[in-house]
Amino acid sequence: MSRFDLMIRGGTVATAADTFAADIAVREGKIAALGFDLGEAERTIDASGTLVLPGGIDAHCHVEQESSTGLMTADDFYSASVSAAFGGNTTIIPFAAQHRGQNLREVVKTAHERAGPKAVVDYAFHLIVSDPTHNVLGQELPALIMEGYTSFKVYMTYERLKIDDRQMLDVLSLARRHGAMTMVHAVSHAALAESEASRRAIDLARLADAKLLIIHVSAPEAARAIREARDRGLPIYGETCPQYLFLTADDLDRDGMDGAKYCCSPPPRDKASQEAIWRGLANGTFQVFSSDHAPYRFDDSGKLSAGPNPTFKKIANGVPGLETRMPLLFSEGVGKGRLSLNEFVALTSTNAAKIYGLYPRKGTLAVGSDADIAIWDPAWKRTITQDMLHDNMDYTPYEGMTVTGWPRTVINRGSVIVDGDTLLVERGAGQFLERVSANADDTPSASWPLATSHTFGADLS
Repeated sequence: MSRFDLMIRGGTVATAADTFAADIAVREGKIAALGFDLGEAERTIDASGTLVLPGGIDAHCHVEQESSTGLMTADDFYSASVSAAFGGNTTIIPFAAQHRGQNLREVVKTAHERAGPKAVVDYAFHLIVSDPTHNVLGQELPALIMEGYTSFKVYMTYERLKIDDRQMLDVLSLARRHGAMTMVHAVSHAALAESEASRRAIDLARLADAKLLIIHVSAPEAARAIREARDRGLPIYGETCPQYLFLTADDLDRDGMDGAKYCCSPPPRDKASQEAIWRGLANGTFQVFSSDHAPYRFDDSGKLSAGPNPTFKKIANGVPGLETRMPLLFSEGVGKGRLSLNEFVALTSTNAAKIYGLYPRKGTLAVGSDADIAIWDPAWKRTITQDMLHDNMDYTPYEGMTVTGWPRTVINRGSVIVDGDTLLVERGAGQFLERVSANADDTPSASWPLATSHTFGADLS
């Protein structure tokens, strides 16, 4: 009888902290041992010449979700999770979105009904709180936090979603009391407005003595606000996304309606802003790199739902990116020397697991952790086309970009779910993940150890 269910031999293992040669043994979905001469297994994978990394965690994606105008995203939980898996992800955290007048319990129930029968990777839910009534803050939200929904998103923009500063303080105070994480969508358009809203959100979090994560940062001014807060030791975190490294405002000005394909919130900026965001990834300003996958097809079901030639405000807002998130960052970050391999792992997996209450079950390769593993071929060169991707979109904003490095094998809880170009898992194989609330002893502080450097007074201009 074999000692282990699975053995991965001969690869170079990388976590957020270390890179080393080792074999990995898996038993009953968990990592059982790392080392050499570990014994026999029912199945052995030869990982020679590859990188053995923790499965990615995409902690910001919109899946089978209605917008505030009632528009449904193109991807359901099956197509989105398949796409995620082929991009090296083993966990996704989309949103259970409350709209005005909705009961949070019903919102969560609907999200489970959509995800449970379809997801092929593991998943959790952030909540979106747009209607923080007395009942929501006094009963529904505290109870849901206790049940493992330990993060929620609030908006400072969009008439149908935004809450005012007093409501923000109420939400932040509740999050502090219950050890939850508040995510904030600060702004949608001008870089100056993004900076102002980010600084105001940080000041509100300071007033409430609460943790805060500012999502999809695109502008140097907003990045600087986060950096300054972290330099003061405040528990403020930052996230950015591929569109702010690989797209620019010029894409919005493409001929005809093609620019609509690149409309997202906040919008892509200029080349100088791209370089500032790259610096923020390298110097510890940003802890999380997410896709903000918001898939709306380029037709009347999505981007052009208001007609063939809509005004800017009528274009469905968002870009796809689940499958390409990690390969883009690996190729242009690790491959071009902008990031170390350990920083890449931290930004795409480990930090999200720590911030959102999944670590060490997820986000690392350690004895006792889930055997969520992506085996990367660092030399695999691929040109991105929509035809090669697995989402339900009809375009990718990264069409024609050539990347070097892509996962060839993806393992979720010890089961191989992707092998080359083949999906090996059925609908509904993913598991819902209850998360733990963070307390003062295990919350990542502004100085928590990361693979990223922490250069005080870093230039983000």
